[in-house]
Amino acid sequence: MAISRSLAEELDKRRAAALEGGGPAKAADRHAKGRMTARERIEALYAAGTFQETGLHAQHATRHFGMEKKSIPADGVITGTGFVDGRPVAAFSQDFGVVGGTLGEMHSRKICLVLDHALKAGVPVVGFNDSGGARIQEGVGALSAYGQVFYRNVQLSGVVPQISVIAGPCAGGAAYSPALTDFVIMTREHAQMFICGPEVIRAVTGQSTTMDEIGSAEAHGSVSGNIHFIAEDDADAVAIVHRLLSFLPSNNMMDPPHRIEPDLAIEDDPALDALLPEDPKSAYDVRQVIARLADEGDFLEVMEGFAANLVVGFGRVGGVVTGFVANQPMVKAGALDIDASDKGARFVRLCNVFNIPLVTLVDVPGFLPGVAEERRGIIRHGAKMLFAYASATVPKITVIMRKAYGGAYLAMCSQDMGADRVIAWPSAEIAVMGAEGAVNILYRKDLAEAEDRAARAQELAEEYRAEFASPYLSAGRLFVSDIVQPCQTRSAIALTLRGLLSKRETRPPKKHGNIPL
Repeated sequence: MAISRSLAEELDKRRAAALEGGGPAKAADRHAKGRMTARERIEALYAAGTFQETGLHAQHATRHFGMEKKSIPADGVITGTGFVDGRPVAAFSQDFGVVGGTLGEMHSRKICLVLDHALKAGVPVVGFNDSGGARIQEGVGALSAYGQVFYRNVQLSGVVPQISVIAGPCAGGAAYSPALTDFVIMTREHAQMFICGPEVIRAVTGQSTTMDEIGSAEAHGSVSGNIHFIAEDDADAVAIVHRLLSFLPSNNMMDPPHRIEPDLAIEDDPALDALLPEDPKSAYDVRQVIARLADEGDFLEVMEGFAANLVVGFGRVGGVVTGFVANQPMVKAGALDIDASDKGARFVRLCNVFNIPLVTLVDVPGFLPGVAEERRGIIRHGAKMLFAYASATVPKITVIMRKAYGGAYLAMCSQDMGADRVIAWPSAEIAVMGAEGAVNILYRKDLAEAEDRAARAQELAEEYRAEFASPYLSAGRLFVSDIVQPCQTRSAIALTLRGLLSKRETRPPKKHGNIPL
């Protein structure tokens, strides 16, 4: 017996009303501003025809403030699953065109169901945030609804990748859900993220500020460090999501998507020999080194605009997905400061939780000296790097290119902090501190009596560098696995990674370590 025509027509009518969302006029307004609707973001994320929506017919149960007469299509959020590059991915997309994308109990319930599904199925989850915040007509129920989302964000943390896209307003408590996820992408225009806006700040503190200063993509990407990527528009944000997913496993029990060929190409790259300047005090761009090491120069830098003295990001070496951590001599001479320590530690822990091997490129003169750094807690923040590397059980390879001084070298994954293989270049200087500083301490009397103090200091520094900072000294003590020419580095890393794919390392059972936050 065929289904009743009236029943089929009612379903079509209900689906059409829900799919229309805020209506064509609001959609046209967004298009005029170069923005996508919530549903268009979902369509851009998934392979065509693979999206399976859940909760399309959901309706709120609010009976106050005239809400009992109001129908809210899909309750202002689109949820479901689909496929990206052949892999299942869960997603939700808040619809600002429907009551401002505000979050009430049913809206939250839909997001929570998607997060629960991602946890059970072991699939990544992507959230498009574009919301006016809590639906105040639902009172304390909306507040509880946010709490349920936050709780699940934490449950999923370390189990499946969570990626947030800030594509519109994300204010107050709403900002904490993205903050609990692994990656935050923010569009350069039309997006704001803040706890207290300029008006509230002025009323409470008397300080005058602007949204650009506290809530823009530029502010979060370069000053606060709250986001990982700035996208030019919605389409660019989706493209960044696709790039990220191409490096991440679906969950913490799986390996990342390596692209391993049976035969590993072992060949020198002479271009690496010319990248470091002869003068050890001259700067260079470490991203040029990474570009030579990564397959086809393909490198996705994370947090590019924040703490630029440390470069982190994803690439592949010999087909193996790799997390790169590198000092950047072009910024603050590559020294580790508070922001760089936070950035590096967070990235190392992310790689560890998703089984991504780490390659650390070292050229670090030390922790950044300064009163502000000491008073703000460089000890506690720097310790995060030590904690992150020591607790990481993924394959860890360290390449010492030039300076490797003091505690900062240990914080960049020395052998003592668990590196599986430490490779040094002939230009490496491994010591408690730089030669010039050491000479000032060790030869104070000699320098005071010298006729030409500067010339004597340089002479002694060269002697110290040759005798006590030589990589051969460390190699002789087995602190370094091998010394190679720069041109041999890529092959050395590729071979080591291939040999460590089966690495399994366990630690004493415990709830969790107590990282110095």
